[in-house]
Amino acid sequence: MAKVKKIKITLKKSVIGSSETIKENVRALGLHKLNQSVVHENTPDICGKINKVKHLVSIEELS
Repeated sequence: MAKVKKIKITLKKSVIGSSETIKENVRALGLHKLNQSVVHENTPDICGKINKVKHLVSIEELS
């Protein structure tokens, strides 16, 4: 069985002044405060959300 990779997402920039759709995507990822980190499985749904807010977050793959 293939092991699902995990992604650690950290909010690095503020969402103040961003559009509502950007704010909703950040909230959907589970991020609320600056420098907060969350861990998610690498799924197409999560990758799409990250792609929309890639200018606000940093991403690292966990083994």
